Amino acid sequence: MAERFQIGGVEVGGPDLFLIAGPCVIESEKHALWLGREIAARARAAGLPYIFKASYDKANRSSGSSFRGPGLEHGLEILARVRQEVGAPVLTDIHSPAQAEPAAAAADVLQIPAFLSRQTDLLRAAAATGRAVNVKKGQFMAPWDMRGAAEKVRAEGNNRLLLTERGASFGYNNLVVDMRSLAILRGFGAPVVLDVTHSLQLPGAQGDRSGGQPEYIELLARAGVAAGADGIFLEVHEAPERALSDGANALPLDRLAPLLEQLRAVRTAVLPYISR
Repeated sequence: MAERFQIGGVEVGGPDLFLIAGPCVIESEKHALWLGREIAARARAAGLPYIFKASYDKANRSSGSSFRGPGLEHGLEILARVRQEVGAPVLTDIHSPAQAEPAAAAADVLQIPAFLSRQTDLLRAAAATGRAVNVKKGQFMAPWDMRGAAEKVRAEGNNRLLLTERGASFGYNNLVVDMRSLAILRGFGAPVVLDVTHSLQLPGAQGDRSGGQPEYIELLARAGVAAGADGIFLEVHEAPERALSDGANALPLDRLAPLLEQLRAVRTAVLPYISR
């Protein structure tokens, strides 16, 4: 049974599918606020609880010259304003234990990036804040290897844990999602999220940046909900070709509303068959 808990008024682990969505990185305060409101309106229309996501620093860009974001201090100020003005809980990444406490003051969910999913000190520091912790499964990890990450978070007395599938390395510059992973991760007692857009990333495929296959976003999202995902994670942008990070695998904003309607219908259809 997945643990049920609240994140800023959003219940996770219950019968309702929840949405985590936003731009890959904070491009500006104005953009974050505008896009947060646009996504929130579409989620509300589809009847899906919504958590805004964006990074204040993309520390793992392919190129050292790529845009990383506004940084910790200014980025967290923007996220705090998004939380207040959009009226949605906020999720953001942290990359070192020292970032946990400052980020917890502005965000409702601290996310552990996939490349850092085994970093004990980082997991414990995030858990010790009392905020919900979303751990992304490393591309290099089997789903059953995430038991250790879950135990590290819970060892700090924090059961507000999400586990996210975001694809596994499949040869070079490619990822694949094993839908069995969702059931295996749920077996650790945490609500499970499918990060659809990062699962369709082609890491490093364009040399100085990653490529992607956004044409399969709707397909993979429907499959994940049918397989029992409790939440769906999407990077969304109004003009992915102009996005400052991960535009190659982002969902265009104008495709979001119809997708959410599809996902709500799939969730309704499969819910009686999902073991809670």
